[in-house]
Amino acid sequence: MPTSSASRPQPAPPDAHEVLIVGAGPSGMVAACELLRRGVRTRIIDRAPAPSPFPKALLVWPRSIDLFEDLGVLGELRDAGTQINAFSYFSERRLLASFDFPQHLSPVCLPQNETERILRERMESLGAKVERGVRLLTLEGLDFSGRIEGTEDVTAVLEHEDGRIERTRARFVIGADGAGSAVRGLLGGGFSGNTYESAFALVDTHIKGFLPPDQALYYQSPAGALVVVALPGGVFRFFCSLPAGEKVTVERMQQIVDERGPAGVTLTDPVWVSDFRIHARHADEFQLGRVFIVGDAAHVHSPAGGQGLNTGIQDAHNLAWKMASVLHEKAPSDVLRTYGPERAAVARRVVRDTDIQTRGWLVKHPTAVMARDAAFRVAERTGLFRLYAPVMAGRRLAYPAARETQLPAGRTSCHLRSRLPGGLTVGAVFPRSLSVPGGFVGTREEPAGWTLVVTCRGEAATWREQARALVSAWPQVRAVDLSARSAHTDTGCRQQGYYLVRPDGHIAAHGHAGDLDRLHSELTRWFGPAGRGATG
Repeated sequence: MPTSSASRPQPAPPDAHEVLIVGAGPSGMVAACELLRRGVRTRIIDRAPAPSPFPKALLVWPRSIDLFEDLGVLGELRDAGTQINAFSYFSERRLLASFDFPQHLSPVCLPQNETERILRERMESLGAKVERGVRLLTLEGLDFSGRIEGTEDVTAVLEHEDGRIERTRARFVIGADGAGSAVRGLLGGGFSGNTYESAFALVDTHIKGFLPPDQALYYQSPAGALVVVALPGGVFRFFCSLPAGEKVTVERMQQIVDERGPAGVTLTDPVWVSDFRIHARHADEFQLGRVFIVGDAAHVHSPAGGQGLNTGIQDAHNLAWKMASVLHEKAPSDVLRTYGPERAAVARRVVRDTDIQTRGWLVKHPTAVMARDAAFRVAERTGLFRLYAPVMAGRRLAYPAARETQLPAGRTSCHLRSRLPGGLTVGAVFPRSLSVPGGFVGTREEPAGWTLVVTCRGEAATWREQARALVSAWPQVRAVDLSARSAHTDTGCRQQGYYLVRPDGHIAAHGHAGDLDRLHSELTRWFGPAGRGATG
């Protein structure tokens, strides 16, 4: 029987796209935006026929806010969201501790459907549009050796809403298709972790009564947890634990609020009601050859602390600039091998930290309750929260150094300082207080590239010329001079030296005036030998 034209596989036009992104949530659209800004032909598909109307994830933390600023949509984010200025914790409805966020560490509460709208509009301004109702069936040509160099492009088999089957080739595929990721399933890797015994439920609703419009409130009791978060537009999220198998209703949530939560509050005009299970899992591998996974496809965890959306966005940001560099032959393909180890380490930490918080909410034994409550009181009295707030904000995120050449030679004060809380270290984000005025972070018009920040004393003509002469062999690196004295306040380093800053703002290497041999090694590691291109 002849095959109908609707079901016959249809090839895509030659060279129509270099990267195929499967999934158009926040992670997929950030990857698309960053690739498009860097001149990469990008296609993005999603099996859903329309964008999700649901608020889902809420908090956008400062490190992710940086990325919105670099995309040129910070104003839209702040206009649509509301700032959260404090977390308050209760035990049996008695206030244990309240932790205020300073302005620079405060998250923005923005319903996920609004986050997606902002990203979608930015992506469309860059020339791409989500193809809806398109499902990934399989990936052909996977090389299970895990190699990139010397392997063929990946062929994706797609099913369209009208039943048409399409085969399309891409240099790389990014799976951003959520916790039930088809891409992850095709790669065959594990998804290690567990599922909480308790069920969880949420009701987003208007209220009668008063609740602070800029706080998250955590009510803990042996009966279970209740979290209340202020959303934009006078809506509040009520999120609670339930016995396994129980379903939520607005009436049931009202009962829980009356039993566990703030007094004098009545739920009215609900806008979303949902119940679900929470998992704490991460993929064993984030990459197989030319195929990568990001966001919930790579890790899922408790919503405690609102870290999930942020972790996924930062996965996409980490991957996109590396992929663009390889596609444009500005870096060897081995650069892409750094994605998995860097982001897997972050995912494991987030899964662990959110698991600890969630289990703390749910403790029932009197001794455990007393210990938890005492810990909150001590944290408030001693100011320990000041040390943890930057972690939640993403300001302490650092990819560990993998080579000695990334660090200054010898035993220096920089080594000691990097071990102190808040000390700037290799792998951390270079201070935006310096990079924004210096103009070497991303902007709406032009994405960030590689930057060599040369810190000088006075004129320091000889040192500056030496550093610039070395880096000139790699034209993809821009050299910027800063006064060592003015940079010291933000970096902590008083010496003449350098910071090699990646396009995602993280410090790839730091050294002092006598470490140019180390800088040469790092430049070669990232770009290949001087004068030989970036083949790899």
